[in-house]
Amino acid sequence: MDINELTKLCEKLGCKITPEVSLKEYITFRFGGPCRALININSAASAAELIKYMKQNNIKYGILGRGSNVIASDEGFDGVILHFGSDFSDIEADGNTIRCDAGALLASVCVRAQQLGLTGMENLFGIPGTVGGALYMNAGAYGSEMKDVVVSAEYIDEDCTIKTIKKDDMELAYRRSFFSGSDRVITSVTMELAAGDADEIKAAMSECMAKRSSKQPLDYPSAGSTFKRPEGSYASLLIDQCGLKGLTCGGAMVSEKHSGFVINKGYATCADVLELCEKVKKVVKEKTGFQLELEPVILS
Repeated sequence: MDINELTKLCEKLGCKITPEVSLKEYITFRFGGPCRALININSAASAAELIKYMKQNNIKYGILGRGSNVIASDEGFDGVILHFGSDFSDIEADGNTIRCDAGALLASVCVRAQQLGLTGMENLFGIPGTVGGALYMNAGAYGSEMKDVVVSAEYIDEDCTIKTIKKDDMELAYRRSFFSGSDRVITSVTMELAAGDADEIKAAMSECMAKRSSKQPLDYPSAGSTFKRPEGSYASLLIDQCGLKGLTCGGAMVSEKHSGFVINKGYATCADVLELCEKVKKVVKEKTGFQLELEPVILS
């Protein structure tokens, strides 16, 4: 990789590039080795041009938003991270419609909707990710999912062309979408909400956060829910039934507050977390017959 050539391209596009960045500062689990460079994306056009450059030069690259559903390798990432964050986070409203850049925090969009008296996103408040990441995995909580509010999105396709897609073509299902596991990169999301009472919406959002705080280990680093919900049961219920709450590997632990979460006690490594997850999956399979599947994406 020619870092000087890449730096010149970033300068032309107005994107900040930083070499050898520790990923632990960019994921909510708070561990991970360095990437070769991290670029802060500032527009869909810049992202498309950079991705085209990476592909043409056979440079490994990864997409990262808030890093709230990511497990980063202890060895780091031998490539370039394109970071969709505050430099690409505009939120625009038009009537009952909200359009936002992929790097906008989902919580910030929920707050903007509340301020405008728009209802429909209350249960999504508190999900610690970007809008792009939320749509990528069809994030949800308390009976609501992104599929309930999204109407369209813009994305960069495999040929580095910016396209628009309607909701009906997004293949939205439990924790997956048209974008999952592909080279397609979400650049903006448009949602349609309903008129409501701003005070009632704010109260519902506060109630949602109170539920999260009382039931989830928010005072420890994690990647949120560690396992997807298996058909016919719940991961946390199965883990509880197997007596695995509090199980540890190094600095990683199955939360004693909510067994659906693997947490970082402060000194966990990626290896600790993956070893613990494998132990949990093995015991749950042996004792219940259910096969658990990791929800976070592994960046390695």
